[in-house]
Amino acid sequence: MTKRLSFIKIPRGTLAAVWSGQGLYELTFPYGSLEEARTRLTTVGLMGADLNEQQQEWQQQLLDQLDAYFTGIPTAFAVPVDWSGYTDFRRQALEFTAAIPYGQVATYGGIAAAIGHPGAARAVGGAMHANRTPIVVPCHRVVGSDGSLTGFGGGLTLKQELLAIEKK
Repeated sequence: MTKRLSFIKIPRGTLAAVWSGQGLYELTFPYGSLEEARTRLTTVGLMGADLNEQQQEWQQQLLDQLDAYFTGIPTAFAVPVDWSGYTDFRRQALEFTAAIPYGQVATYGGIAAAIGHPGAARAVGGAMHANRTPIVVPCHRVVGSDGSLTGFGGGLTLKQELLAIEKK
């Protein structure tokens, strides 16, 4: 199925979303403009925003969940994620990350051990870097072994802001 592009406007900015037949394939962070959000996508060859009925439902569900999240309401994202294109290891790491509860954090090493690969903390970091659906798959909840904020595609300031939202 062809991937479809849509834009989601929230008070913090505009996100670009890419949808497949399996669910959310890619999501950007909020940016100040539609064009800036679009330029941050890694997926190429997208069709316009003609979402099918199922994708429209998922988009509305995601919009509702993002609105709740950014207003500080504890939110568990339930929109389906399209995991295609990830290696088995990365998918395991990202699925584990998707299950980290709102307001809690996990370490790279802890995730590696939990998915059966103790000592693979750096590889978990690589999986977080490859995460196409930040916020929904909350890689901002993954911290260093000493609790420090490390690496984040949206920058450490945004990581800190997202974690602060969850501490309210």
